[in-house]
Amino acid sequence: MKVLVTGATGFIGRHVIRDLLGRNHSITAVARNPQRMEELGWPGEVKFVSCDIHAKDLNETVKLGDFDYLMHVAWPGLPNYKSLFHLEKVLPAECQFLKSAIKAGCRNILVTGTCFEYGMQNGCLHEGMETRPVNPYALAKDTLRRYLEALSESDSFNLKWARMFYMYGAGQNQRSLLSQLDSALERGDKEFPMSGGEQLRDYLPVERVASSLVDLLENTSAKGVFNICSGQPVSVRRLVEEHLLRRGKQISLKLGHYPYPDYEPFAFWGSNKKFRGLNIE
Repeated sequence: MKVLVTGATGFIGRHVIRDLLGRNHSITAVARNPQRMEELGWPGEVKFVSCDIHAKDLNETVKLGDFDYLMHVAWPGLPNYKSLFHLEKVLPAECQFLKSAIKAGCRNILVTGTCFEYGMQNGCLHEGMETRPVNPYALAKDTLRRYLEALSESDSFNLKWARMFYMYGAGQNQRSLLSQLDSALERGDKEFPMSGGEQLRDYLPVERVASSLVDLLENTSAKGVFNICSGQPVSVRRLVEEHLLRRGKQISLKLGHYPYPDYEPFAFWGSNKKFRGLNIE
């Protein structure tokens, strides 16, 4: 099938492209910076288009109606979750972009959401729960989902909303926890300052996240909201310690140096029961 991938050179997007390639799909990758595409060294069968998906003349550059599937993983301005930019600038542009794709004839759309849509709710989070976003990024994502659901009542298309939890791996943001840990190890630091590390989160390697997204995209019967997660709570301290074991490295953890984040609950993880119910092999 013909797949259009936005945010193709980003942390998730680059792994999605690799997974799609392994399944022999026809891929058009969209991102703003062509140099990053060259650095990734994608084979010639990936068609790359350098453009701004929020541009008004996008459909002249990328014929949105030519694709069987749209996998939309792009979202600018992260990891600054508290910026009003997400609501004031990104949200209206996202609504216009996705509406344009639907009006052009794209009938199968997968959009990545966020576990932050659940807000400050602790415990195991499942798709049937009420969303309670508390930061501008999460509110913008949740509002976009509601807009698309309302749009689907008048325009026939299949919407898959993939709520992302936490992920790690090659290409992640340099300000992320494990990236900072790797930098400290490379510098030969004796200590690694971090939070108390007792908060519980839900983590997956980014390769598994990408594979799950492509599985969801390919499943013709799937629709609605799906958590993309492990279903298992893991403490941040354990995540760090297991990463050190994998690398065969040692460093003293300076626990409690940073306060716990105020934009997320202390202990939460996702339920992947709905996703597993798709019986994807």
